[in-house]
Amino acid sequence: MSKTSALDLASGLGGKIRKDQVKSAVDQYEKYHEIYGGEVESRTFNYADLANKYYDLVTSFYEYGWGESFHFGSRWHGETLRESLKRHEHFVALQLGLKEGMKVLDVGCGIGGPLREIARFSSASVTGLNNNAYQISRGQELNISVGLSETCNFVKGDFMNMPIPDATFDASYAIEATCHAPDALGVYREICRVLKPGQLFALDEWCMTDKYDPGNARHQSIKAEIELGNGLPDIRTTRQCIQALKDAGFEVVSVKDLAEDSPLPWYLPLDSSQPSLTGFRLTRVGRFITQALVKTLECLHLAPEGSLRVSNFLETAADGLVKGAKEGIFTPIFFVLARKPLDKQAHT
Repeated sequence: MSKTSALDLASGLGGKIRKDQVKSAVDQYEKYHEIYGGEVESRTFNYADLANKYYDLVTSFYEYGWGESFHFGSRWHGETLRESLKRHEHFVALQLGLKEGMKVLDVGCGIGGPLREIARFSSASVTGLNNNAYQISRGQELNISVGLSETCNFVKGDFMNMPIPDATFDASYAIEATCHAPDALGVYREICRVLKPGQLFALDEWCMTDKYDPGNARHQSIKAEIELGNGLPDIRTTRQCIQALKDAGFEVVSVKDLAEDSPLPWYLPLDSSQPSLTGFRLTRVGRFITQALVKTLECLHLAPEGSLRVSNFLETAADGLVKGAKEGIFTPIFFVLARKPLDKQAHT
């Protein structure tokens, strides 16, 4: 079961970090980012530490507010947030043509929400790759709780250097995960390597759109807020991601920014001007209540020191995401379907 109570939130804060070291981890994490004097070069070089600290610090918040699937999706009128996320996961499975007997890789799988939904929907066997020990332990608990421990599993490893043999999988997908990579070409090349020739890769990527102007100070500020609040080295443009896929050895089958024609905005749960009952914890009021709860838990020493600061930079993330979306300079659901050629191995 997801950890959705206040005590669950308190007990999970910090992940695998010792509770007396959470404040120090927050200090180190913040210093990676421009808002606190950091530089993109440092985040890129230390990408694994950046992502690990981030997910140790925020996974409990994510699970408390978002559930088991840490991603966005297009949304229909009358559809709850959870229904939209499940539909998106089914969309990924259908794009890949998944079916029973196929071995599938989920690159950067979080605690395995999409992994479990896709496995149940398609009857495929899904392996989740993750470099964060706390998220893997949570994912294993959840797999057991729903009876999927035989068909779904996890591998701990860096997606820039996967501990997986060549040509292992019949399909692969990455849902809003490879944005944590220091180098798009490197991670896409590794995905291509572990796919069997002729097989498909489905990608949801966080990207700056063609409307992003790197010389615009407001655009730079919004981008920095998103990077701070989401543990990202440097958000790439849509054009850079497409080119990196091609350079990695993929054939690009189709490309679509799913945010463009979504009936309801993907950022709706985060938008303070749009109240929501189905995603209340994600609304401005819900996030305010969560911050007050975390402050109280920290004062009572039920949550480690530094927890409120984590809640604060997640608030910065929400504001940055909404601003980036409304200005049209950012999308978290830039979808690409790519194929590893039958007659080529991954580029080395």
